[in-house]
Amino acid sequence: MKLDELQDSFDRKIEDFGVRIKDKSIFKVRNDVFDESTYLALYKLAKKGMITAIGGSISIGKEANVFYGEQTDRAIAIKIYRIQTADFKNMSEYIIGDRRFSQIKRKRRDLIFAWTKKEYSNLSRAFASGIRVPEPLKWDRNILIMEFIGEDEVSYPQMRNSFLSDPSMTYNQIIQFIEDLYLKAGLIHADLSEYNILIGGGPVFIDMGQSLQIDHPRALFYLKRDITNINRYFMKSCEVVDPEKFIDSLLATFEDRKSGMEVN
Repeated sequence: MKLDELQDSFDRKIEDFGVRIKDKSIFKVRNDVFDESTYLALYKLAKKGMITAIGGSISIGKEANVFYGEQTDRAIAIKIYRIQTADFKNMSEYIIGDRRFSQIKRKRRDLIFAWTKKEYSNLSRAFASGIRVPEPLKWDRNILIMEFIGEDEVSYPQMRNSFLSDPSMTYNQIIQFIEDLYLKAGLIHADLSEYNILIGGGPVFIDMGQSLQIDHPRALFYLKRDITNINRYFMKSCEVVDPEKFIDSLLATFEDRKSGMEVN
């Protein structure tokens, strides 16, 4: 089926799958977001009952658009990576050296599908480790379905737009998340800043498509950059850790735990 036919049939058929369209303006961006692969993925997810309503836009990033949605009586976020217009050069920075991409063909479509799967995997590992991230629910092609972080169809604000009543407490929670992400999930966020943390009852890490495993050749570079970015944001409002000392302590703890596991 051609793309224009898919577009015409989408409006008619999506509701046949039990999906309510809560915001018709979603289709104003469809030439940029909804290509053939995206339509097919939406069809599959709707048929499986993963999406029962599609609402308005939550955010528009360099690589993806995020829409509000519903899954029966549960609020969800629908993240759609743009196959044609994603910032491929920016994504490539995190692909090189990641062994999960070693067998992936270097075509844009294949890499974006793998990137979507990688974000699902990263979120799954972080969520299972007790780190506050959106719970990942399903992925297909370039679409990721995950828990909606917000209330009454309004997402929690980015940290840069939030008033922090206790900056020191928030900072320490973030540093603890960085540590837990490394020690428990074996990951580094790799793009952490006030833009990729939501504030709602505490910090929530988001946008983990670029997150790397700790065996990545540049893992420590990205770890230090994450800490430096967070320190820059908080250094005027509370005491911050020394990045070098923090990383040395983190690596020592990791080696101790690794040695203990080997002995056992």
